[in-house]
Amino acid sequence: MTQGLTTEQLTQIIAEVEKLQARREAEIEPEQVKEIIQELGLAPDLLDEALVQVQRRQALEVQQKRDRTIAIGVIAAVLVIIAGTLFGIQHHNSAFARVSAQTDRITLTQDNGGDLTNISRQNNPEVFYRVTLKDVPLNQKLDLSCNWIDPNGQIVKQNRYQTREINKSIWDTYCRYTIGSASTPGKWKVQIFLQNRQLSEAEFEVK
Repeated sequence: MTQGLTTEQLTQIIAEVEKLQARREAEIEPEQVKEIIQELGLAPDLLDEALVQVQRRQALEVQQKRDRTIAIGVIAAVLVIIAGTLFGIQHHNSAFARVSAQTDRITLTQDNGGDLTNISRQNNPEVFYRVTLKDVPLNQKLDLSCNWIDPNGQIVKQNRYQTREINKSIWDTYCRYTIGSASTPGKWKVQIFLQNRQLSEAEFEVK
């Protein structure tokens, strides 16, 4: 030894020497093993083969333990991915659940800022349902749809569309339908949906 040792190093060395000595004392010399085999009335010539089998079994146990560790790691990683995905979906859904209609209006192509309640069929007008949404999640696209329902309760037109990427929390959107001269007169309804959730509904009279 060319250099001194600290008390901590000396303690570690002593512990390691004790461990090595205990291992050496626990080992049985080959000659002793043969003697034990003979005393048990077993064939000494099978010793080498038995030793190979034991080593093979030990190697298999080590491999199985390693495989279990890898499998547990893979399962843990998959669970983390699934949990992250579920969290993302939940966050996504909760963000969309906050969307609601702030205002809604019925207008013609020329929007004068009013809200029509009576529509004449004579000129085949194109009717717009204009809705202002609030609490809209940014950097997302909305899947919207509208149902145009005649006085008999029949859905005569469905609009399905996707908005462009949202860049503000208050968002104006609309859907449209042409009321023809053959359209059924009476009280009509129009509904707007975000995915399958109804956001608002308006009624108007067709004459």
